[in-house]
Amino acid sequence: MEFGVALPTCTEGMAYPIRFADHTGILRVAVELEELGFDSALVNDHYSTMPYVREMFDQPPRFYEPMVTLAYVAARTSRLKLMTGVIVMPMREPVVLAKQAACLDQISGGRLILGVGVGAYRAEFESVRPMMIEAPRGELVTEGIESLQRLFTDRRASYRGKYFAFDDVEMFPKPLQDPLPILSCGNAPGTIQRAATLCAGWMPAGLPVERMAAGVEQLHQLAVEAGRDPSSLLVAPQTVLCIDRSPDAAAERFRHSQVYEHLSSLRNSTLKNIDIEAYMSQNLIGDPEEIIRRITVLERAGANHLAGLIVVANTEPEMLDQIRFFAREVLPAFRTAAV
Repeated sequence: MEFGVALPTCTEGMAYPIRFADHTGILRVAVELEELGFDSALVNDHYSTMPYVREMFDQPPRFYEPMVTLAYVAARTSRLKLMTGVIVMPMREPVVLAKQAACLDQISGGRLILGVGVGAYRAEFESVRPMMIEAPRGELVTEGIESLQRLFTDRRASYRGKYFAFDDVEMFPKPLQDPLPILSCGNAPGTIQRAATLCAGWMPAGLPVERMAAGVEQLHQLAVEAGRDPSSLLVAPQTVLCIDRSPDAAAERFRHSQVYEHLSSLRNSTLKNIDIEAYMSQNLIGDPEEIIRRITVLERAGANHLAGLIVVANTEPEMLDQIRFFAREVLPAFRTAAV
């Protein structure tokens, strides 16, 4: 099992309060992750502030662009895998994204894992792409992934889709990794289909372990039908981390966090009708012993990389304390088992 943490970018006002961390704070967290032995760091993707965030805070959040942020992190780290979760493909132009990703993979020494998906907030997509609001976002993601793969592999790439098109693009350098791993991010059936047929794996978010296990089973079945080896696919769920000395203390910390407010906002989008109290029992919220048990359950259900742990914290120092606590009390249980 590998472990990664979500860096606090594109999450102010959602997972974290305003103001939480600027670019130097984001870098401090990333450097500490590498020093503590984590495997990856993940960044989110937002262009515009969501309506509920505007209502909750007087100041706008700072959303540091994910590809630029990862280049900044790459320059100060040497081993940490650099993940996106999730690049909102419907808001992106494929040729520009392909150029960014290829250059970042070269600069970082082949450390990029590109997670792409629909995105949580339709209102943001409509603000950024008002001329495309009738386009099904799932189709935009499929065309985007196909476009990226064409640009990453063909010397002179052309693509003609319903929404994305380009002709005779000679884009170099190509990514250092061949192929560059692309993850299909989200919980919908179409996301699993794309993961099985087009991508290097699947990144679900906020799923109960039983639903994740069912999704993994479906993922593997679809992969076999597509002539692919299901054991080669990455399953990298995102989950909340809130660790304390007792389960009650961890639960209380969670209920007073901005993460709790963020999950409430997703009841009308990607986490429809979520029961947050039940959600707490499915995430890594508890004391070290309980968190180790829950990770083991996730591993048995098919997870092999806990990508982008969303660390519950209301300040940057609290986030670093949580990360250090997890590294000290939880990581050794899985590093020892892997030897």
